[in-house]
Amino acid sequence: MSSNTQEENKKTTEKKNTFTVIDNRTGKSYEIPINHETVKSVDFRAIKEKSDDFGTMIYDPGYYNTAVCKSQITYIDGDRGILEYRGYPIEQLAEKSSFLEVSYLLIFGDLPSKEQSNLWNTKIMNHTFIHENLISMMKSFRYDAHPMGMLISSLSAMSTFYPEANPALAGVDIYKNKQLMNKQIFRILGKLPTIAACAYRHRIGRPYNDPLNTLSYTENFLYMLDRLSESNYKPHPVLTRALDKLFIIHADHELNCSTATMRQISSTLVDPYTACAGSAGALYGPLHGGASEAVLRMLEAIGTVENIPKFIEQVKQKKQRLMGFGHRVYKSYDPRAKILKSVTMEIFALLGKNPLMQIATELERLALSDSYFIERQLYPNVDFYSGIIYKSMGFPTDMFPVLFSIPRAAGWLAHWVEELADPELRIFRPRQIYMGRRNVNYIPMDVRQVQQHNSGEKLSSFSSGFDRRRDVSEELFNFEDGAIPKTATGSKSQLSASIEQSFGEKLSL
Repeated sequence: MSSNTQEENKKTTEKKNTFTVIDNRTGKSYEIPINHETVKSVDFRAIKEKSDDFGTMIYDPGYYNTAVCKSQITYIDGDRGILEYRGYPIEQLAEKSSFLEVSYLLIFGDLPSKEQSNLWNTKIMNHTFIHENLISMMKSFRYDAHPMGMLISSLSAMSTFYPEANPALAGVDIYKNKQLMNKQIFRILGKLPTIAACAYRHRIGRPYNDPLNTLSYTENFLYMLDRLSESNYKPHPVLTRALDKLFIIHADHELNCSTATMRQISSTLVDPYTACAGSAGALYGPLHGGASEAVLRMLEAIGTVENIPKFIEQVKQKKQRLMGFGHRVYKSYDPRAKILKSVTMEIFALLGKNPLMQIATELERLALSDSYFIERQLYPNVDFYSGIIYKSMGFPTDMFPVLFSIPRAAGWLAHWVEELADPELRIFRPRQIYMGRRNVNYIPMDVRQVQQHNSGEKLSSFSSGFDRRRDVSEELFNFEDGAIPKTATGSKSQLSASIEQSFGEKLSL
């Protein structure tokens, strides 16, 4: 065989990291590079039916298979149940590390030396006190305000206390100054447990406690939650260590919804307090931070171990939802759930067994031995046990998303630091597929015809008792001064009646 033929065969069989895409509309082929098992969506823009077309977009609702950044923070292998922070297995960190040490690892990339750890801990604990004006604002909330709403509002308000930390006021390049960046990290990690503790104390009608900085991070948080009038109160070390483990496993989880929110908001170069408030808002959603509460409600509804087989059959028939099983990423056992299971036993040994745990254990056993759930890769996730642990430790369910937010702030800040250092940083601007009308001419109001989709019911709402009392009084006396005008479709009460009928029942408050 000649050398030329060998060279030709080599070229033919040589592996290329590309896709070849053939557009069947035009017959044209396109070669698209592959890097890290990923293609750039913008490369598909070259695929056009006509030269003046916008180009092909990638449709991916919920970003199910879309990478928006390159990161070195958290690695997940969902098929094998692996979770690593900066390459360290979560199992080792939960067993051997502390939350503040893990926070340092996430943000700066390496475990700290003894000197770095001491300085890091001191800096954060020296920033645990919050401004008196912020305390006054928190005290102005309703007595029964949800702690998560108070936390989100307080985080957002913190941006007004530090104008030097706001790129909109101090300049877009201020975070090239690493000392200024570190200062905000110290403040957020230091003050967040204090805000959370104040929100909890507000909810139960007790005075706020000042931090005690001689305690550890989670120890200080429990101290602020539970101290009454004692001068030497100290939380039990088993509770402190259990909460520390919970904080470690919740510190980061790659681009979950709230962390993706952090990156998206931060891409505008907004200050980190506003960005964290937005991330906490995402975490407040029942599909994210509220999932552990849903597990508790499910277990309480099952009631007893004897009811589990019936419940499982109802799940198979899609009459019930199995909460705490399955995950968007994990297709095997969530490694965090394994850690939580051991923490659960430590808490029960101290505080007594929660009756829901017996139901949870048996539900897990039956589900994991059932082919229906095995074939669908439905395994317990982190939410399955976290709610039981928090409940067993005495936390009310409305504190669950708050307890999620405190440790997750370390992950948010790690992604904030990484994103601002990314040379590929661009403001987030997803595309859409427009499905609406085009080229519609404006119609003056006096000649418009009411379309069904523009009827009064489009603006419908429920009527309060106040509204209903005024409606019937207005119809009887026909008020003139300050009267609410009749609507185009009839009186307010007529509209309300129409709305109520459409819903099939009266909507009352």
